[in-house]
Amino acid sequence: MPLLSVQLYTLRDIHDEGRMLDVVAEAGFRYVEVYGALFSHATSLRRKLEERSLQVSGAHVALHDLKYDIGRVVDRANALQVTSLFVPSVPIPLRDMAAPGWRELGRDLALLADQVAKDGLTIGYHTHDWDFRPKEEGKAALDIVFEAAGTAPVEWEADIAWLARAGVDPKHWLERYKNRLTAAHVKDLAPVGMNDDEAGWADVGSGILNWGELWPFAIERGAKAMVVEHDKPRNPARTIANGFRFISDRFL
Repeated sequence: MPLLSVQLYTLRDIHDEGRMLDVVAEAGFRYVEVYGALFSHATSLRRKLEERSLQVSGAHVALHDLKYDIGRVVDRANALQVTSLFVPSVPIPLRDMAAPGWRELGRDLALLADQVAKDGLTIGYHTHDWDFRPKEEGKAALDIVFEAAGTAPVEWEADIAWLARAGVDPKHWLERYKNRLTAAHVKDLAPVGMNDDEAGWADVGSGILNWGELWPFAIERGAKAMVVEHDKPRNPARTIANGFRFISDRFL
């Protein structure tokens, strides 16, 4: 059974951390995934998590911090008792870079993965739609990243709704890189023309994705944490409560 977690970025508009975590606990979650702004003050966050019996399934950490401040990253990970770290994205100016840039990213991730392994940590990469754009010889950016990473233990956090938004078959890619898949983001796409104020996203189970197939498929390919998320929720508390209820009713 995978861990059911929630990415706290979904609740970023709740600026009081205590209240944010109360909303998580009230929805029924026992695991959270931390984003960069929260990761940066891990010690105080750890106390608040413990007060609510919450644990951390993973953390998003900027590539810059991993490359140039790795000691502090390790300390913060230890404070949060989290071992799975994911680069959430490349910076906006780099999202359309050519193949050599993606190849460099793969090599950077490989070096970091080898470096933090001695501390009991893992490094992974979280994907969006731009990671599936073709770059050379029909290869998508993600192909180039993982090819450049070689045999290093670089993991993958597949954001399944972003895969669908990229216009690719999520199942194809989950199968293709099942050797690297360790976590998945779980959200939904609204029908075309709906939820424009939510950037076209939808609460899990209320959109067009077939989670009845995608949920078990991702787990069977290696996802150990399934992380509910919404990039721009109209009502964050309701969104995560809906997600927990949908998943609990059908899959747990």
